[in-house]
Amino acid sequence: MPNITLSLPKDLKSNMDKLPEVNWSEITREFLSEKVKRLVLLKKLDKMLENSELTEKDCIRMGREAKKSMHDKFLKKVA
Repeated sequence: MPNITLSLPKDLKSNMDKLPEVNWSEITREFLSEKVKRLVLLKKLDKMLENSELTEKDCIRMGREAKKSMHDKFLKKVA
């Protein structure tokens, strides 16, 4: 597995050193993996939507409707 080197502020490194039980390599690997997945997905979505006629306002409205629908389904499930 390739290695990378990071530069950290001294106070952050000092605080990390106070937590020797934490596997910082694993946490960093997981964080970077998730970040890359999200960025790749966003890039794909941008490509898919580049010719879309939806406005930002339309997207926000649809997002709110989807969120409300999911919330309502969850409430029915737990009721």
